[in-house]
Amino acid sequence: MGVLDDKVAIVTGSARGIGRATAELLSAQGAKVVINDLDADVAQQTASEIAGETAVFGGDLTKGDAPEQLVQTAIDAWGKIDIIVNNAGYTLDAPIHKMSDDWWDRMVAIHQTVPFKVLRAAAPHLREPAKKEKEEGVEVFRKIVNVASISGTMGNAGQANYSAAKNGVVGLTKTVAKEWGQFKINCNAVAFGFVDTRLTQSKVDDNTMEIDGEKVQLGIPDQMRAMAAMMIPLGRPATVEEAAGGIFFLCSPWSNYVHGQVLNVSGGVINGMMS
Repeated sequence: MGVLDDKVAIVTGSARGIGRATAELLSAQGAKVVINDLDADVAQQTASEIAGETAVFGGDLTKGDAPEQLVQTAIDAWGKIDIIVNNAGYTLDAPIHKMSDDWWDRMVAIHQTVPFKVLRAAAPHLREPAKKEKEEGVEVFRKIVNVASISGTMGNAGQANYSAAKNGVVGLTKTVAKEWGQFKINCNAVAFGFVDTRLTQSKVDDNTMEIDGEKVQLGIPDQMRAMAAMMIPLGRPATVEEAAGGIFFLCSPWSNYVHGQVLNVSGGVINGMMS
């Protein structure tokens, strides 16, 4: 028995890293999970390696009606949605005076516009059941967790695009919380600090991903990695499993009265990674 038995969850960007760890944890607690990744083959492989019940949507959520197709994947498989984790994303870092329009637009698209479109597409499947439950005097809590970052809440040098988009996630979260609280839809955000993923590993030639046929460099310079560890009171980055734990709490029944909040999962960082 799990605390999420019979719940249906969508986790974007869930074939790797924090997203995969989250999907695995939700599944281990009984949820049925839609796995999503840019690469459909990688998403399918991840789904096959998770013991619980899964469905797969492979595709770029910034393109066309992909957010609607993602939501429909859950509806076609299980007929409902209980949990949405907006996690998909990556970084394109540069100082603001060298930031291109394309890099700005890409970060806003994946980190801010995609969560909006996913929630808009899911709205009927979250709100309509809740209206019926309200008429019957029954409380059923559904969960939205938007992944933000301390780069968004505190700023970070070299990440004007990412920081602005992640701060926008906070505004989206608090607004949806005010609009949908009446439907018992908890909407919260989790702001991660330094989590050990391919986005924060060393900036080396083979640490890349491909988007629209273009190779995108991932990672951060080793000097910044060393400085970051020194600025974390707990002394080290988070593991993806520790990051997933914060998301799980906001998906669980123990967060039913936590609403419109930003949960910092940062190891105690209070002033950002760089002053």
